[in-house]
Amino acid sequence: MSNLANQEVAFLDKQKTTVNVNDRKLYLITKRLMDIIGASFGIILLSLLFIVIGILIKIEDPKGKVFFSQKRVGLNGKEFKMYKFRSMVSNAEEKLAELLKHNEVSGAMFKMKDDPRITIVGKFIRKTSIDELPQLFNVLKGEMSLVGPRPPLMRETAEYSEYDKQRLMVKPGCTGLWQVSGRSSVSFKEMVELDLIYINKRSIVFDLKIILKTTLVMFGSKDAY
Repeated sequence: MSNLANQEVAFLDKQKTTVNVNDRKLYLITKRLMDIIGASFGIILLSLLFIVIGILIKIEDPKGKVFFSQKRVGLNGKEFKMYKFRSMVSNAEEKLAELLKHNEVSGAMFKMKDDPRITIVGKFIRKTSIDELPQLFNVLKGEMSLVGPRPPLMRETAEYSEYDKQRLMVKPGCTGLWQVSGRSSVSFKEMVELDLIYINKRSIVFDLKIILKTTLVMFGSKDAY
């Protein structure tokens, strides 16, 4: 877990976090402006990378789509389609049921280090988090923010307790305190606590710290799978 996260979760085993959503108008307006500017700049800057990754995905699997969309749960439980570069075989969702028994994390998430559904290109773009970049379009649409809790799957939220549902009280993000705190090595319980801590502490300065940390770990993450 990163130093940033360690500073925030030293008490995880001692108490629960109670969410206090501070919807200050100036913060929300500034955050939205930062989202629009950041996402627009990112899409323009990374447009060549988008093309190269798209070509590589089609070369490996000509019949499959370049982009993958999946229903996720966002602010206040509202569903939306989240975009990613496709990193798995075309019928990955159909194969999931037989792999659930191999889940390597506790709680309402599925993670498997050697997931057989992941393609060769997919392993690279997951390792570097490049597969997440199309979510910049979700940010422009206002469905996501640059920083916020990870948007869960519907089947995950079906297992949420009332306590866990607190993480749905703000807009989900492309990155967040959980993502820079170990990702797959962080348990579901710790992820929830990290998200609730973020919600309570969120500010433009805190968002910028998380974005900076994300850029530092993006191309060297050993925990992304």
